[in-house]
Amino acid sequence: MRILAIDYGKKRTGLAVTDPLQLIANGLTTVETKDLETFVLDYVRREPVERIVVGQPRQMNGQDSENMCRITPFVNRLRKLLPDMPVELFDERFTSVLAHQAMLESGISRKARQNKALVDEISATIILQGWMEARHR
Repeated sequence: MRILAIDYGKKRTGLAVTDPLQLIANGLTTVETKDLETFVLDYVRREPVERIVVGQPRQMNGQDSENMCRITPFVNRLRKLLPDMPVELFDERFTSVLAHQAMLESGISRKARQNKALVDEISATIILQGWMEARHR
């Protein structure tokens, strides 16, 4: 079964997913946040998903960032709509910075690096990879 990761944003949300053996995290897509709930529900109906990991934005001092006021209600709705699906938060500090760095190192063009949807998808992939690494520790 797959694990789905979400990098929740005010306007756009990046999504990533593991392969069925949960060995590799891959970018899935970016969706408008207003369409996120519908997308996730459709996805978990089509694909075998074991759990959902949502990036938890934190400040440097460990406090939740201002985006948590949008993420918490979303997570609570998911938990009600998918009562048998574990939905957990995972610290996403620095994922946008790491996404930009990964894009630079991969040789992606300057124009492509300005694609915020791509940054969101890569950020979701980094969240998922971090979650997978933490689970194996």
